[in-house]
Amino acid sequence: MKIKRLAIIGLGLIGGSLAKALKHIAPETKITAFDYPEILEEALADKTIDVALNSYENALEYDLIFLALPIERSIEAFKKLSPLLKNGQIISDLCSVKGIFADEWKALKSQGSYIGAHPMAGKEKGGYKNSDNLLFENSIYIISEHSKKYNSLTEYTELIKGIGARITFLDPYLHDKIVAKVSHLPQLLSVLLVNQASPSKDGLQYMDFGAGGFRDMTRIASSDFKIWESILKYNKKEILSSLDSFQKDLNNLKNLISEEKPDSVGNLFNNARALRDETPINNKGFLDPLFDINIFMKDEPGMISKISTVLFENKINIKDIELLKIREGTGGNFKLYFESKTEAEKAKRILEGIGFKTN
Repeated sequence: MKIKRLAIIGLGLIGGSLAKALKHIAPETKITAFDYPEILEEALADKTIDVALNSYENALEYDLIFLALPIERSIEAFKKLSPLLKNGQIISDLCSVKGIFADEWKALKSQGSYIGAHPMAGKEKGGYKNSDNLLFENSIYIISEHSKKYNSLTEYTELIKGIGARITFLDPYLHDKIVAKVSHLPQLLSVLLVNQASPSKDGLQYMDFGAGGFRDMTRIASSDFKIWESILKYNKKEILSSLDSFQKDLNNLKNLISEEKPDSVGNLFNNARALRDETPINNKGFLDPLFDINIFMKDEPGMISKISTVLFENKINIKDIELLKIREGTGGNFKLYFESKTEAEKAKRILEGIGFKTN
C-alpha cells in the first residue's frame, strides 16, 4: 500500500510541522486536516493542506490518520475512530504518553492498524504559527514495538524517514517510564527552579543574575501548561515515581552537605560527569549518534554561506547546526553535525584548509 491520502487531526506545533514536512517531501500527497476554522484557513492559504475537514470523523476516508491533539482529546478521537477503521487503514497518535493508548487499543476491536508514535521534537512556543517543516530533522521518532506486527508499518516508516526523523522502537510502557525521567521530571524541575529564583530584594531581581547555566536549565520553563496538564494526568504513576526517586536523592545530597562530607558530594559530581560524557550527546534524542565538529566563525556577512557552499561542492551534507557561544563584533562557536565520522573528519580538513578554526 502506498500512502497517498492522509489526515492530521490537530494542526498545532507537532501536527502543523508534520503537515508542512510531508507536503514539502511529497507534494503529490493529499493532506487534509481538522482544527479550528481560522487555523484551517491559514493552512489552506499557505498550501500546507489540500482539504479542511468539518469534523474529525471525516478523516475515516483517508489511508492514514495522525492524532496530534492534546492527550485527552486525542484519546477521545482515538476511541471513536479506531473501531470504524477499514482493513489497511492506519491510525497513529503522536502523544507523549503511550501506555494509555496501548490499553485503549487492547480494549476495542478494529480492522485497521494502530501505530503509536512520539516525535521527540518541540519548541518553547506551540501552535500552528510556530510550526516548522524542519522540526523533525534529525530528531528521534519513537514508535511502539507493538506496531511491528502490521504490514503497513513499512509504508509508515518510509514516510517518517522522509521528513528526516530517526526512528527507534520502544515498548509503550517502558516509553512512559523513560520520558518521565528524561522529559517530564526535567520540565517540573525547571518550573520549580524559576519559581525559586523569583524573589527580589532592595530593587534587585534574582533572575537578572542568572548566567548561562541557569538559562540552559530553565529554558523549558516557558512551556504551555495546557500541554502538560494532560501529561501529568496520563503519566501520573511514572511521574510520581520519578519525583519520589529524585526527592530521596535530594534529601541525601542535603544530608551530605549538612554533615560536611565533600568527598561523597564529589563522588556524585564525578559519577554525573562520567555518565554525561559517555552519553552520545551529539544528536537529538541520544540515539543514532551524529558526528560533530566545533568551528569558530567571525562576525562577518556570508560566513555560514561560505561554509555550506564549500561543503556542498565536496558533496558533504550538514545534518544540523548548533550555536554554542557568540559575541557581537567578534564571532561565535558553532557545532556542525554530520552523518558519519568520515564526513566529519573530511569537513574538518576542508574547512581548516580555507582558514577556519576547528576543534
